[in-house]
Amino acid sequence: MKSFLAIWVGGLVMALVAGCSDRQAKPVTPVSKTESNSNNGSLLTAPVDYISASVQAQKHAEKVIDVSYINQAIQMFNVQEGRLPKTLAELVPNYIAKIPEAPFGSKIVYDAAAGTVKVVKQ
Repeated sequence: MKSFLAIWVGGLVMALVAGCSDRQAKPVTPVSKTESNSNNGSLLTAPVDYISASVQAQKHAEKVIDVSYINQAIQMFNVQEGRLPKTLAELVPNYIAKIPEAPFGSKIVYDAAAGTVKVVKQ
């Protein structure tokens, strides 16, 4: 068991040393913004990349759910009252219990003329 571990560790050290040669690095090609957020195949950063991607996905999902929830309340208000609400406060408490919180760094913007809600960055 000890000899197997020694061989394995020795092989790992040799692989690391072989990867650290004096060869010149290839020039870096620019990547688009969408490609820069993708995983570059590094096993060292894979857990961090996965957690970061899942947090971003959760924030996006919460933002989409909040907007659709408010838009549905606006539609119900329009059907029952015959007009669009002037502010989102008119929806409380008959159509929604409360106006949801915007994600950190964002705000909820209501266009009273069009009757639409968007979440935008501040």
